[in-house]
Amino acid sequence: MNKAILFCVIITISGQIFQLSAQKRKYQSLEIPAVHRGETIICHSSYCFVYDEEYEQSKWVAYKLDKSMVQGEEPRNDKFRPDPEVTTKTADNSDYKSTGYDRGHLAPAADMSFSKQALDESFYFSNISPQEPGFNRGIWKKLETTVRNFANNLNCIYVVTGPILSSGLSVIGENKVSVPDKFYKAILYVSDTLITGIAFILPNQKSNNSSVFSFAVSIDYLENETDIDFFPVLPYLLEKRTEKQFDTIFWKKYSN
Repeated sequence: MNKAILFCVIITISGQIFQLSAQKRKYQSLEIPAVHRGETIICHSSYCFVYDEEYEQSKWVAYKLDKSMVQGEEPRNDKFRPDPEVTTKTADNSDYKSTGYDRGHLAPAADMSFSKQALDESFYFSNISPQEPGFNRGIWKKLETTVRNFANNLNCIYVVTGPILSSGLSVIGENKVSVPDKFYKAILYVSDTLITGIAFILPNQKSNNSSVFSFAVSIDYLENETDIDFFPVLPYLLEKRTEKQFDTIFWKKYSN
């Protein structure tokens, strides 16, 4: 995804053609949520986000994930660093030192291993949130792998991921980085015959659940939990229909 490019998408459902005009939104791409007043979308080479200074992390990170991306082999470097594009400044390594929390990726490094630039940008602190080690290395990692399997099997999906932010969260570091209680992912698949979506909400803790689908919810439910309007570029009635329910059987079919 290039931040200088506006996209035009044509979707065919039940014989009807919906053209999403490139003039409809500043950032014309299906994965970008609606923004609230005062929010600014920042884009790197392969993902976009809205940074929430109050919580010192991104409210959401969004990107298009296709089959070629998940087959990347760029070696991981683990060079976490502040994001120069965030004018209010991001967290840094000192905020996490000796806290017991992992520097958890929102857009996974493995999703960005198709190029050195994309991989390096995934280690900006705008893409990082405090995660319990048992969560980050356990069920969250399992969900990340599942999402990559979706992309590999379906060729292309749209992903939005982030923390659920609210007042009263504990904080770490001099920059007072909030520690989320929960994290989410919203997934959209679009073909010329089908549009379908699914969401996941996971508590920021080690989980003994063997299936990520035990955390599956509708996108509509996730919107109520986050106050974020996901996938608003879709025509209104199509958006509402897609977000109201999810087909677990469909997604499980493409999860391995």
